[in-house]
Amino acid sequence: MKFVKLVLFFLLTLGLAQAYAQSSSELKRRREKLNNELEQLNRELEETSKNKNVSIKQLNILKAQISLREEKINTVNSEIRLLSSQINENSNTVRTLQGQLDQLKKEYAAMIVFAYHNQSAYNKLMFVFASKDFNQAYKRLKYLQQFGTYRERQANTIQGTQKDLHVKINQLDRTKNEKNSLLQEQEKEKETLGKEKNNQVAVVAGLSKQAGQLKKQQRTVMAQRRRIDQQIAITIRREIEEARRKAEAEARAEAARRAALAAEKAKAENKSAAEVAVAAKPKAITRSTDAEVLSATPEAARLSNSFLGNRGQLPWPVAKGYIIQGFGVYYTDGIKNDNRGIDIRTSPGAAVQAVFEGEVSKVVDIEGSYLVLINHGAYFTGYTNLKSVSVSAGQKVSTRQTIGSAATDAATGETVINFQLYKGSSAVNPKTWLASQ
Repeated sequence: MKFVKLVLFFLLTLGLAQAYAQSSSELKRRREKLNNELEQLNRELEETSKNKNVSIKQLNILKAQISLREEKINTVNSEIRLLSSQINENSNTVRTLQGQLDQLKKEYAAMIVFAYHNQSAYNKLMFVFASKDFNQAYKRLKYLQQFGTYRERQANTIQGTQKDLHVKINQLDRTKNEKNSLLQEQEKEKETLGKEKNNQVAVVAGLSKQAGQLKKQQRTVMAQRRRIDQQIAITIRREIEEARRKAEAEARAEAARRAALAAEKAKAENKSAAEVAVAAKPKAITRSTDAEVLSATPEAARLSNSFLGNRGQLPWPVAKGYIIQGFGVYYTDGIKNDNRGIDIRTSPGAAVQAVFEGEVSKVVDIEGSYLVLINHGAYFTGYTNLKSVSVSAGQKVSTRQTIGSAATDAATGETVINFQLYKGSSAVNPKTWLASQ
């Protein structure tokens, strides 16, 4: 029974260790990614800072740095919590193994004492020959043999437990050292974050003289974004209405065909004129939801299901980039903004790609930059702020196919695309649909 409990204990410890390794690996990968993005921002900030005049680009870079730095600190905190949990688990394991080792040694010592008092061959023979009958003598002989085997196995168990204990102690020491390193890194990141926030305050102060002009630029950007959102909404509405008209036409044709068959059957059965009229009357067409209308055909339904099945695994619209503004309402300089998608910062001229197969619904030039809207059955994806496009309306596209290149804002020097995702006519947060980078 003790052996079974020991096996179960080690299986549980192994499972926890595997889960810890997966979580730790994911957190380290995320921290490394954030480090790379922060290094890129530092290089860009150094380039921008060479200009004597402070610029809105500096402010945007600092905002992005602060956001990434805070995310990195949260990631480090998660790693520290995970390591603390692992330290507690390893400490409990060490105590358990030490207790088992002490108990095994105690039992082994008792066996040694017993073996010492019964070590002579004469005593063993007397123990066997003192049996009442042959059956008891055989059992006593087997007992002596099994006792020797058990003693050997107990010695091996002690050696194995000592080895496991040594491994766990070393692992505990390594985990403690790793935690201390992370704590030091966390303090450095907090110090750097404070400096970046101070820099942001200085840049904002430098830009305060241009506050009126900057607010005007901000309102211009927001007005352009509203026009883009309106264009997307109009296009999606037209697609839905067109799909609805087709579905209703097909439904009416099918209803008329079924009514004609019912009328013929009623006539053949010599039913009254009233009964024939009732049978010939087509059933009323029920209106479906937008998503159901867009998925009315077998091909559209397949595409919708496939798109839904890839939630959380869709590729990013750019090979390299990070989110600088998330989905939903936010405020800039007191101005309320509503982002129907996510803003992704990328490199100048970066290739923009379709996140899934589908058909291009719309390509439109909005004040010098392009919007591409792609239909995926009941879903739509929108790609905004493209300086050039390589697709046209009605064209079929495949997953990761390049549809254009990202535009760079001449005023700020930033390259940012806006990526939107709709289910029917309702905007949803695209971040939850994209694969983790």
